[in-house]
Amino acid sequence: MATPSQALSFNSDFNPQTGTLVAVAPRLARVTAPNAGPYTFTGTNSFLIGTDRLALVDPGPDDDDHLDALRRAINGRRVEVILLTHTHRDHSAAAARLRTELGAQLWFGGQHRLSRPRRRLEINPIHTACDWDLVPDRVLKHGERFDAGGVAMDVIATPGHCANHLAFGLFGTPVLLTGDHIMGWNSTLISVPDGSMVDYFASLDRVRDSAYTVYAPAHGGLIADGPGYAAALKAHRQQRNSQILEAVVGGARSVNAITAHIYPGVSLAIRAAARMTVLAHLEYLQAMGAVRLNRRPWGLRVQI
Repeated sequence: MATPSQALSFNSDFNPQTGTLVAVAPRLARVTAPNAGPYTFTGTNSFLIGTDRLALVDPGPDDDDHLDALRRAINGRRVEVILLTHTHRDHSAAAARLRTELGAQLWFGGQHRLSRPRRRLEINPIHTACDWDLVPDRVLKHGERFDAGGVAMDVIATPGHCANHLAFGLFGTPVLLTGDHIMGWNSTLISVPDGSMVDYFASLDRVRDSAYTVYAPAHGGLIADGPGYAAALKAHRQQRNSQILEAVVGGARSVNAITAHIYPGVSLAIRAAARMTVLAHLEYLQAMGAVRLNRRPWGLRVQI
């Protein structure tokens, strides 16, 4: 297992073979959706679990080409259940349509909800990316084990990226479907109040302490040394906390000033994500007692 000081190395060497059924592990295959972008990498991986009967994990965007690819991959087999790692629309938008078409149950960690109450006049930057109205047939809880597609599966609650995020372990194998909690191509976006950095750190530890060692994320390829990579992710985030504190000590007092100090020269699209990440870290640092955040009508002021 990696030590907390291990350097983080992202891996963008991944051929999605978009629209094609690709074997990932015994009784596990994926079909990658054609929704590549700066936040989705090569597209969302929808997973099929089982052989003669199936479970479908993260059916992805409501895209006709992707739905046709899933139908070809299913090839007339019975889909017993549709599982969601979480309810961001790049994972869940096709779920309601497929639930009706396939006659399958829809199970996930409860309706989309914020990680903390929204403050007065606060805007959720990713509100439109969330599937607020989707209701599960069964709410899954941490520690449950159930059968899906003839495969026993463990539920590991992994809030952080969002409040209802789950990971699914294929019991008896090393494989854990990590959704957006842990991805090999990049660290996950955490945008408050939708997500929580405090929860994210706790979920990293929970996954590392599980029996599962090979991670299959919803964007990108397999992570062979999952616990080692999770340790490196945690160290990376802790280093970001230190960089933010250094910026504040050096005189940066706003989210924009801290972002400009830590992420100089990034594109506009990435700058928006960087601002969200900095704010999530600041709320974590406030919870740890390292900074004070004064919210004023003209913006947030950071103090030591």
